[in-house]
Amino acid sequence: MALTVILRAIGAMILILTPDIDIAGDDYRRLMDHLSHLPNIKTRIHQEIGTQQTLTEVYLVGDTAALAVAAMEQLPGVDRVVRVSEEYRILGRHRDDKRATYFDYNGVRFGQDNLHVFAGLCAVNSPEHVEAMMKALKDNGQVCTRMGAYKPRTSPYSFQGYGKACLPYVFELAGKYGIRVIAMEVTHEAHVAEIHEALEQTGHPTGVMLQIGTRNTQNFELLKSVGRQREFPVLFKRGFGITLEESLNAAEYLASEGNRKVVFGLRGMKTNMGDPHRNFVDFAHVPVVKRLTRMPVCIDPSHSVGSRESDPDGILDVFHVTAQGVIAGANMILVDFHPDPSHALVDGPQALLLEELPLFLEDVRIAREAYEKRLALINLL
Repeated sequence: MALTVILRAIGAMILILTPDIDIAGDDYRRLMDHLSHLPNIKTRIHQEIGTQQTLTEVYLVGDTAALAVAAMEQLPGVDRVVRVSEEYRILGRHRDDKRATYFDYNGVRFGQDNLHVFAGLCAVNSPEHVEAMMKALKDNGQVCTRMGAYKPRTSPYSFQGYGKACLPYVFELAGKYGIRVIAMEVTHEAHVAEIHEALEQTGHPTGVMLQIGTRNTQNFELLKSVGRQREFPVLFKRGFGITLEESLNAAEYLASEGNRKVVFGLRGMKTNMGDPHRNFVDFAHVPVVKRLTRMPVCIDPSHSVGSRESDPDGILDVFHVTAQGVIAGANMILVDFHPDPSHALVDGPQALLLEELPLFLEDVRIAREAYEKRLALINLL
């Protein structure tokens, strides 16, 4: 049973331990010994290991109603105590919790207070195009990208991606050009094993952030499988036809199985109310997700807009919606670029051109600066 279901069914309490507590030390040993003698209580440990400190949380699941918060805060090694409410999620933000949250992966920090651009190929189609993309990213100071090897499609006759055959050269080229993290969609637990094997084969020249696409948002067995592995962080995309609450509960499946390194992705909603865009842009939910959860928030302007249309001033719609998401506080941008969109095997009409990459990054910088100025203005109050 997922931990979320247990928490809601019988209640829980969270002990947030002092930062960098030694799990081999006396305080931790005495604490766990005390907890082991509590009747009808089970414990579960979660750790978030950062570059500067490690945070440890102990979840008490069961008959916690009789436990006094003040008494639990006096236990050795305990920094503070949170009693879980009905609305609690592992990935959720507690009512009085304003802690900055983040995770580190392969030398890159992902949090609610910074921003990364993952520009790249929606679908890998040749080593030459992959290399051209990687070189352009390096030339523009970028260390992240997106590369699609497994592509779920609406039609069974559409191109489904080259799969594991392209992984070795994608990873080797990433290493050659200093790319640290590749966002890559998976649709089956076997794909995770293939990615792991290809990284082993090539000597781990880069890292991979597994992507759960919108079609698999409620594929709960896949979510549980991906959640059980701790090697790769996860970019979880909102379902295109379900509520935000349903998508957040689906993301909880990942955390309930142990993987809390999750980024939540907004990619537009499936409705003709968004016409002529491909999907109805939902980037107004960036601050909402940051308020409700501790997850960094990603925006996907390419799949929201689905075209290269521009306004009378010549600014592409993709640029406009990207800026809207960034000004709202987005932490990650997943965007399609291609050296030759006319020969792209997936979503070519919406891909930006390599020569547009410097302009796109500068526009993102301007939008991020506007967000930071808004933040500074609020902090004055």
